[in-house]
Amino acid sequence: MSTLEIDTDIRRGAVDDLPPVVNDFSIVAATVNGSGSQTANLMLIRAIFKMGIPVNGKNLFPSNISGLPTWYTIRVSKDGYTARRESAEILVAFNEQTAADDLAALPSGGVCIYPEDSKLQRARDDVTYYSLPVKQFVSAPEIHPKMRDKFATMVYVGALVELLGIDPKEIRAALTHHFNGKMGVVDLNYGVVTTVADWVRENIVKNDPYRVERMDRTDGMVLIEGNTAGALGAIFGGVTVAAWYPITPSTSLIDALNEYLPKLRSDEDGKPTWAVIQAEDEMAAIGMVLGAGWAGGRAMSATSGPGISLMTEFAGLGYFAEIPGVIWDVMRIGPSTGLPTRVSQGDVLAVYFLGHGDTRHVCLLPGSVAECFEFGYAAFDLAERLQTPVFVLSDLDLGMNLWMTEPFDYPNRPMDRGKVLSADDLRRLGSFKRFEDVDGDGIGYRTLPGTEHPLAAYFARGTGHTEDAVYSERPDDWEQNLARLARKHDTARALVPKPLVEMVEGAEIGVITYGSARPAVYEARDQLARQGLPTSYLRLRALPLEDSLRQFIAAHERVYVVELNHDGQMCQIMRMEMPELAPRMRSVAHCDGLPLSARLVVDAILEQEKA
Repeated sequence: MSTLEIDTDIRRGAVDDLPPVVNDFSIVAATVNGSGSQTANLMLIRAIFKMGIPVNGKNLFPSNISGLPTWYTIRVSKDGYTARRESAEILVAFNEQTAADDLAALPSGGVCIYPEDSKLQRARDDVTYYSLPVKQFVSAPEIHPKMRDKFATMVYVGALVELLGIDPKEIRAALTHHFNGKMGVVDLNYGVVTTVADWVRENIVKNDPYRVERMDRTDGMVLIEGNTAGALGAIFGGVTVAAWYPITPSTSLIDALNEYLPKLRSDEDGKPTWAVIQAEDEMAAIGMVLGAGWAGGRAMSATSGPGISLMTEFAGLGYFAEIPGVIWDVMRIGPSTGLPTRVSQGDVLAVYFLGHGDTRHVCLLPGSVAECFEFGYAAFDLAERLQTPVFVLSDLDLGMNLWMTEPFDYPNRPMDRGKVLSADDLRRLGSFKRFEDVDGDGIGYRTLPGTEHPLAAYFARGTGHTEDAVYSERPDDWEQNLARLARKHDTARALVPKPLVEMVEGAEIGVITYGSARPAVYEARDQLARQGLPTSYLRLRALPLEDSLRQFIAAHERVYVVELNHDGQMCQIMRMEMPELAPRMRSVAHCDGLPLSARLVVDAILEQEKA
């Protein structure tokens, strides 16, 4: 990442000869964690978004509380691209420790904004520098001395408002939204913004081509994080129990449940119809989820890779005892503790086979915040229909960053509680075998605790058992049980969300991806097409795999599987399940902790095409 500088004695020169760059550039704000920069950056994103301009923000922050470097990139794209770019044209260099490296990373023709008392050396003559008297702006008597560092980030907001042409009214509206209408705080922050903007207008002559202009590309859309969207989906899906243990980057999903459940899910007397429980660890959390699911609740947890590891034995129990539950894995980079605040798709293999022995789980793979919402409620239906834990594999980029989206659609179907027998059903049937495959789909019928019939009770066994849920070590009972679970897994193939496919006539190659790699692949395909290489496209949305994937691969000479991990984990699963098509599959796997960029995808595919 990089930081940028600005001088107040710049006068208009070569900028008059440069074509304007309108609504198509990136800004990187280089600051320190805990400085209040998150608020400043969110104000900029919301203001640009409200001007009708497509925008996306990506936060690169350290895994500590405060003091270490943080970079926040805001991409402004008239074409609606939201993937990370390799560089940013505008650098806000408000962290002296990283300023030199930040400046070195700035592309030629870029802009560097920095505090005038910074020791930053203007080592390049191919960028524009603007310096700001930051201390002057934050020394006003109405700003408490202990808060001056946080108000300093509003200084660069004010400078960008004037330099880029951001509507100050939209900044004020964003502040009002952020501070929940607390006008004293709003006025104080907005006062800094307008003071700086006025100063820039009077003291700096703009010497760069970058600016924003109103568009209508965001009309009717909203900004939301994937974790919040997933929480809202769970609420609309009828969640009754959420048990969890805090871990980055999943904590904000539970925070959103705590924020919205009291508003949306209380009874007529105002009493909650739900419970959110912080367990002592991840093992206890998934144990509570399975206990509630066995009892008939719609239960969920949210965690990340290290928490998934601790959930292994309970996940196997849920699979073999056939208990519904939903576990969100908001993936981060590993192995081990890894980089807690960096992104990857490194848990795919681990989660798909999580457990001891022959275990395969249903995994949903949201690729947008809209799908986080949709899968937030669909996961409960699948878990209860299939009587099994269902994992939702999101990640840090999708979960913790702001994304544009159309408003979500209210679920248009009733909840699917699956094969649950009532007392009347038991009286009518006269018998009940918990693990009997009556319908040939591998799914037995279940009862819920409290069902008033003597046949309702059974043991939910994690050990070997017969169709009657009676303990057994007989080899034939064991083999029959595993064969039935395999049939259930095949049933799941027809129930999970199908891939999204775009076939392009004449395309010899296809591109397959999933999750938050979607924006980079979307942009990369446009770039490849401009270079004369059209591509078809398939986005996986779930495991297990189903037949449309097989048909897509068979229709192309080569398919590139793009994902954010080192070993090409999804490509491995595809090769394992479709060995006859394995020679057509090529892995494009990249994992450095950063969101995927279109350039990385394009370069990787072109390199393999030349081979």
